[in-house]
Amino acid sequence: MGSAIGTFFGSHRRQRSTNMRPELQRRQSRAHLSEESRKRVLSKKYALIPDNYTSLDQVTAELSALGLESSNLIVGIDFTKSNEWTGMKSFNKQSLHKIGDSPNPYEQAITIVGKALAPFDEDNLIPCFGFGDATTHDFGVFNFHEDSSPCHGFEEVLTCYRKIVPHLRLSGPTSFAPVIEAAVDIVDRSGGQYHVLVIIADGQVTRSSDTSAGELSPQEKKTIDSIVMASNYALSIVLVGIGDGPWDDMKTFDDKIPARVFDNFQFVNFTSIMEKNVSLQHKEAAFALAALMEVPLQYKATIELGLLGRVTGKAKKVNPLPPPIPSAQRQTSTRQTSMRQPSSLQSTTTGDDQNQVCPICLTSIKDLAFGCGHMFSVWVKNYNAPMWFGFYESLGMWREFTKMPHLSSSSAVPPEKAAAAGISS
Repeated sequence: MGSAIGTFFGSHRRQRSTNMRPELQRRQSRAHLSEESRKRVLSKKYALIPDNYTSLDQVTAELSALGLESSNLIVGIDFTKSNEWTGMKSFNKQSLHKIGDSPNPYEQAITIVGKALAPFDEDNLIPCFGFGDATTHDFGVFNFHEDSSPCHGFEEVLTCYRKIVPHLRLSGPTSFAPVIEAAVDIVDRSGGQYHVLVIIADGQVTRSSDTSAGELSPQEKKTIDSIVMASNYALSIVLVGIGDGPWDDMKTFDDKIPARVFDNFQFVNFTSIMEKNVSLQHKEAAFALAALMEVPLQYKATIELGLLGRVTGKAKKVNPLPPPIPSAQRQTSTRQTSMRQPSSLQSTTTGDDQNQVCPICLTSIKDLAFGCGHMFSVWVKNYNAPMWFGFYESLGMWREFTKMPHLSSSSAVPPEKAAAAGISS
């Protein structure tokens, strides 16, 4: 009897379980589809965020209304080689990183962004990274502090910047992927708090002359992939373009990057705003407005999409290098530097080896025909030779230029340089 009862209840339970499991699965499936459908609708809604505001007061009021109390800023600074010549028009032919009595474009941009976002920077702690120099190239970042701690306010950002610049060797190529990955790591480790990454850069992502039309360079692909990946986190990215440009490709990065959870990227042309014939106060307000224009809706998107407070545990762990050390200490840290860098890049750690780096891609070691594949003597024929002599001269490498066989009697070389190099005109 007991056996029969046991068999009965056992079979009853199994039957009930068999009947309920499909129904439960259907409910879960409907709930999952409903959630996925909701996310698709929201992603479509925030796929392209418009510039809706006409004053900075409107932006700050909207952020306050949405409940944004702390903006948790992150700053990334571009230290690529092109900073030496992209100030030809906009900065009196000086390096954009020139430290002097008056602020350079980087210092101006840092100051204005600091003023605009100060009301929302509650803890006043700002992680700051550099990229594109001879230690990081396009694969890493360095922190402004030896212990990777954040800067305390924008005043310290500026102080650290002015201390670091004299010890840097600008290099390249340009990629925004490393600094975006570093910012995403910070967001994930913070428990999904909302952050704004401000990247201040002088040029577009590197696209070498041997990249075919319709294709992406390695740096372009990694940058686009990192922006798409970052849209899964509570992070807004503002790229501030300084110097002469060009900036055409940045419009593509701003509005046409595919497959993002939300439009998380905003490009602002700092130079064009600062060249306007209005008062400095109006220029600063216009720049701050342009930089923060999309932030209110981006913040709202992170709330509605469930990104705010979300921790994935999947963010790439980024270990920033320390800031470049003073030249007097470089001899004692050669071994440590070698351990940090791929062997193919170790020759870029001293100033004497600068002539061994390809001046086209600014990263690969060269021989007579550049080892990175760039045939300069062929490549330069398609361009204005005097212009490229000027470019070579800006790198301190004009003698290398004169050694190219097809330029041995080129009128591109000034007479005094030709005489010094033993070139017959």
